[in-house]
Amino acid sequence: MNKINIITLLCILMATTAFGQNTFTLSSKDIGGQATKSQEFSGFGCTGNNESPQLSWANAPKGTKSFAITMYDPDAPTGSGWWHWVVFDIPANVNELVTNAGNISLQLSPEGSIQSVTDYGSAGYGGPCPPEGHGLHQYIITVYALKTDSLGLTKDTNAAVVGYYLWNNTLAKASIVAYYQREKK
Repeated sequence: MNKINIITLLCILMATTAFGQNTFTLSSKDIGGQATKSQEFSGFGCTGNNESPQLSWANAPKGTKSFAITMYDPDAPTGSGWWHWVVFDIPANVNELVTNAGNISLQLSPEGSIQSVTDYGSAGYGGPCPPEGHGLHQYIITVYALKTDSLGLTKDTNAAVVGYYLWNNTLAKASIVAYYQREKK
């Protein structure tokens, strides 16, 4: 192996180590490329279990003081998309939300975290419920690493205002995109 090939190999290894293994990532044991009936909303004509997916994240950037999670459908026929889940003030020492943590009555979300109002008009998780025959909708689940301990907002704060505060305090973010549709009956 000549000197140029060795240098090239070292550069590839350094780039893989620097960029591949230590990036801020989001994963789930419950949801992949497709949402399921388990995650589907229960209401508005949908008959799912309305269970928020398990989520875990790793490699938050230095200086992270808290996390937030959102779930958004840009394909909703509203002109402005649809916010399905908004959770913030998740402590920096937490790196997972368990399955169904979005069900506020079960108290499974991390202590101190706040689940605010979704476009369903209530706090907590509201799963996919696209109109029948409207085709595939994408559901973008994002974790935000934040530079503040608290956004200073309440459970009554709407998603647009939470989004503004997230935009001003985000150090890094990572997302999973899942798709879901309901066939016309």
